[in-house]
This record gives sequence, C-alpha cells and structure tokens, in this order.
Amino acid sequence: MANKHAFSDVEKQAVYRAIWQRRDVRRFHSEPIAGDILQRILQAAAHAPSVGYMQPWNFLIIRDAQIRKKIHNAFLIANEEAKEMFEAPRRDAYAALKLEGITESALNICITCDRSRFGKVILGRTHQPDMDLYSSVCAVQNLWLAARAEGVGVGWVSIIKPEALQNILLLPENVVPIAYLCLGYTDVFADEPELKTSGWLPEIPLNELIFYEQWGNKVK
Repeated sequence: MANKHAFSDVEKQAVYRAIWQRRDVRRFHSEPIAGDILQRILQAAAHAPSVGYMQPWNFLIIRDAQIRKKIHNAFLIANEEAKEMFEAPRRDAYAALKLEGITESALNICITCDRSRFGKVILGRTHQPDMDLYSSVCAVQNLWLAARAEGVGVGWVSIIKPEALQNILLLPENVVPIAYLCLGYTDVFADEPELKTSGWLPEIPLNELIFYEQWGNKVK
C-alpha cells in the first residue's frame, strides 16, 4: 500500500543526500553568505524538535573580527591542552589536524540553550531535565543539514572551554553554549569524514550497533 505521507522519490533523495554528504568543514573562503540564505538556514534550525515546545535555543551571529580573534585565542589555549592529553605518536597526529576555521569563515554562530525559558516545570523535562540541551543539539543538526543543502560549509568547534565562550560572548548565567559553529563557502565537501580517511578512528558497521528488545541481544 502506498504511503500518502511519504515524500516523492526525488524529495527523499534530496533529504538523504544532505545527510550522507554533510561534512565537518574546516577550510573556508571569506565570501559572504547572502541574507536570504542565512535566514533559511536559521529558520530550519528553529524548526528543530523541541521537548515541551520550549524552543530553548538562541542563535548568536558573530562577524566582528575582534570577537572572533578572542574566540580563536581561546581555541588555541584549549587545543594546546588537548594535544598534551594524547600520548605520542597520536599527539603528533592530533597536532597535524586542522580543527577550526574561526577567523577565515564568513561568519560564526554560537547556538545556546536558555535553561530557564518558560519557567522551572516544562512538559517532557520533569524527569529528564537535560532534554532542553538535547533539543538545542537538534537545532544544530537542522542548521547543518540546511546549510549543506544550500552549499554552505559548517564546522563545529568544540575545543573551547564553555566558560571562555560565556565570558567573551557575555552570555547570561542561565544561558549555556551548545555549539560554536563556523559557516562559509568551501572549495570541497570531502567524500568521507576527514577523521575517517585519516585513520583517526574506524567506522563502526551499523549491524554492530543494533540490538533487539534488550541491550546486547543481537537476535531479532
């Protein structure tokens, strides 16, 4: 029986293409992103799943070179600390990776989570209080997929201390940074994730990640 709610084959191919070809981009050129394109990307992010419809996210757009320089300096400090956590020769492999495009991208966006939005008691957070954080992460994914469909690269810079972002961006106490993203046009979207092709970690086959009914049960 045909499913009247399913997309057409062409539409489905476009959705899956955005998912398969999404990449963490680190290399940008500084061509600006047109306002209408950026608006569509942000609209997609704001239509993410939201527990209790609390919409905990904000989107802080950062173009200012001086603010980005401060963020980059915070990255350099954290990155040096991270490098020392690895033992040789993995430390050298880590040091060779390009892990950000903060200053060369067209713009940066910090996606935040307002943990006090709509009060203390929120539907869906009564027993899992971190659902506001997870909802905000869904906004990150929506933004990323929409950007890929628009031909805009996105790179998530996670090697920054949250308190550094709080201080530099003047975030209120109840607002926490979820993702610091670099957005811009790029010369190439790699065929495979860079950390996969570099051998940093192996890809786990899907069939090894699926259990049935209870943890560890591989029998259907």
